[in-house]
Amino acid sequence: MFTIQPDRTRSGVDRNPRGRVSTEEPELLDQTAELLGGGGTIDLERLQALHATAQDGEPVVVQFKLRRDLDKRLDRYLTDRIPFLSRTGLQHLIRDGAVLVNDRPPKPSTKLRQGDRLAVFLPAPPSSDIPAEPHDFEVLHEDEYIIVLNKPAGLLVHPAKGHQSGTLVNALAWHFQNRSGGELSKVGQDHARPGIVHRLDRHTSGVMVAAKNETAHWRLVKQFEERTVGKRYLAIVHGLPEPAAELIDSPLGPHPRQRLLQAVRHDDLGKPAVSIYRTLEQYEEHALLEVELKTGRTHQIRVHLSHRGHPLLGDDLYGGQRSLPAALGPGPDGLDLAEPVVDRQALHATHLRIHHPISGEPMAFAASPPEDLCGAVRRLRRGGCTTLSPAGAELSGSLFD
Repeated sequence: MFTIQPDRTRSGVDRNPRGRVSTEEPELLDQTAELLGGGGTIDLERLQALHATAQDGEPVVVQFKLRRDLDKRLDRYLTDRIPFLSRTGLQHLIRDGAVLVNDRPPKPSTKLRQGDRLAVFLPAPPSSDIPAEPHDFEVLHEDEYIIVLNKPAGLLVHPAKGHQSGTLVNALAWHFQNRSGGELSKVGQDHARPGIVHRLDRHTSGVMVAAKNETAHWRLVKQFEERTVGKRYLAIVHGLPEPAAELIDSPLGPHPRQRLLQAVRHDDLGKPAVSIYRTLEQYEEHALLEVELKTGRTHQIRVHLSHRGHPLLGDDLYGGQRSLPAALGPGPDGLDLAEPVVDRQALHATHLRIHHPISGEPMAFAASPPEDLCGAVRRLRRGGCTTLSPAGAELSGSLFD
């Protein structure tokens, strides 16, 4: 185990200019002396190099001593000091006992005081090598700082446990190598998500933005964190929502019994979640909705609508079904409607509104729904369709006619 005790810097973090290091392998001292980069932050590449010389699974322990009181939570402070780890990832480290304050396990919300000593046990970070793999997607906009695209359904956004390839990150790496030039930013949550500043579920299609350098990345992240980004979706749901338009303000958190699910929670584990829906078209037993997100919780639209008794068509995880009523008869292509019409939740991100991270220019993007959702809408209209407003008629008509 390597221990680095930094001397002070202008940021209030102690840092020894020689990187005073205690180690069982003194010959490694010169490598560890420069582990801290500018501003008292941990340098990812240097950390990876140090782990390459350490025993398998051996953590690096970095210690900070605060020289003044900080009006800041522990998890936020560590996010500033270890920028390649997400706040969520750091919260996991804290809860797993990998962070100590004054030799005691703290809470993520612990406020830091003058003289506090922090010890962070840093595991080996994931490799930054991203295999380039071809995958078709529509590019809506690209410049030297960002790329905006229409993500296909079924494509995982970033590598995860059990899925180290076949993701949007791999597809973007191939795109930059073979089509446009450039690369993804080298930062991202837990460093396994380079360039990724927000996500869509694997089986949700639609518009996304990714960053191509570090400045663009952090400025976009800030827009999402401050909720200045506009996000709108189309969803096909079971049933006819009443009222036809409503704001849903229901906190979300982990499902108490099922690990893969989220749920509405009115306890300490629930985080604020706000969605606004309006009905565009009503069919016999289904409805086409436009949904605007004011927050960005995992599975937010799926959980909010399912909780109201209107799960998404095709979303079997939250109570939806994949087939349409047999009473509608066969589809225009002769397919029996008892057969699945969609192989995923009927959810598509249609609109994204951001400010360009460098110029500050307001930008708006729209992504047309894919054929599986267009086909489902055409079949639902066969059983009768009521359009609820001129604006709804214009929007649904422009997207599906």
